[in-house]
Amino acid sequence: MKTLRTLFASGALLLALNGPGKADEIIFATSAGDVVLSTVANNLEYPWSLAFLPSGEMLVTERTGRLRLVRNGRVSPPIGGVPAVYARGQSGLLDVVVARDFATTRMIYFCYGEGADGGARLAVARARLLADESPRLDRVTTIFHQIGPVTRGPAIINIGCRIVEAEDGSLFVTLGDHAANSRQALPVQSLDNHLGKVIHIRPDGSSPPENPFLKTSGARPEVWAFGVRNPEGLAFNPATGELWEQEHGPMGGDEINIISKGGNYGWPLVSYGRNYDGSPVGKGKQKAAGVTDPIWYWAPSIATSGMMFYTGDLFPAWKGSLFNGGLKSKLLSRLVLDGNRVVSDERMLEGLNERIRDVRQGRDGAIYILTDNKEGRILRMRPRNS
Repeated sequence: MKTLRTLFASGALLLALNGPGKADEIIFATSAGDVVLSTVANNLEYPWSLAFLPSGEMLVTERTGRLRLVRNGRVSPPIGGVPAVYARGQSGLLDVVVARDFATTRMIYFCYGEGADGGARLAVARARLLADESPRLDRVTTIFHQIGPVTRGPAIINIGCRIVEAEDGSLFVTLGDHAANSRQALPVQSLDNHLGKVIHIRPDGSSPPENPFLKTSGARPEVWAFGVRNPEGLAFNPATGELWEQEHGPMGGDEINIISKGGNYGWPLVSYGRNYDGSPVGKGKQKAAGVTDPIWYWAPSIATSGMMFYTGDLFPAWKGSLFNGGLKSKLLSRLVLDGNRVVSDERMLEGLNERIRDVRQGRDGAIYILTDNKEGRILRMRPRNS
């Protein structure tokens, strides 16, 4: 018979049933010792993004078009004021971020799919969150509409759409390629549209003067970088201030990139993966002149979503690590970094057997995880001895 230690090491689970309120706690072995996963909130329908308010309350989006407030483990009714959301395939209500000056402005930003020309395109909106007894959005303003071919049909994929706020209050947003022209250079490699781009906008949606293509004829002024496929992770590295992005490859080739001003990240000219029918991407090359290489890639793919640099004190051994959720792989990846070089990849929570859509650090230093399914939940991970 295997010992408990052996079971933990092999990814098995142990329900901690001893003690009141412990029945939903699950223990895993990790490089930082045993950790405990507990359910903070459940019955969320395909939750997509998690954000913390200064009060410790949580905002969570449901891809189906609802925004919720979580207080003391209780999920609010749908928050009023959310614009009409085109929820089909991977399109829906996606990322949400809380503004740095939320304490005074009550401002949040969110990304969503909107109907256009019989299909879907992405939009970014801002609003004031009124979080009283009846939470609702006030002064909702859509500040960005994606320009380019819309995605049609039931299988709307490669939407992307993560948001981060820079120190100056401007926003960086990732936009997927919508699976358009996956074997051709256009439109992802063209600057006259927003497909397969990272954009940079002010809080009112205008383009900051430092954007690289403002004076390029025919280019969209919001474009900061291009040539990305399906980017579902975006974060600033607190050690360097650099913007890091994570994206799905096709069949293999999920990437971690450092996003630079004006950079080309190669899709669909190069890839470390292959098309889903097994054929090569582009001319079958992994590198090309003028294309910025990823600093890390997964082959086979883990289907990455959500990314977070850990800076807390609850897991001191993990400070500076980069965490990534896995959808198809149903795991949490911890990349150990040496500067901008990935040293190792610790894969944990594989025995949980749930798709991980988002991962965030809480104000308490714990790690919070969104599981992606029709009865999704928010999980809190802490050391077993804390």
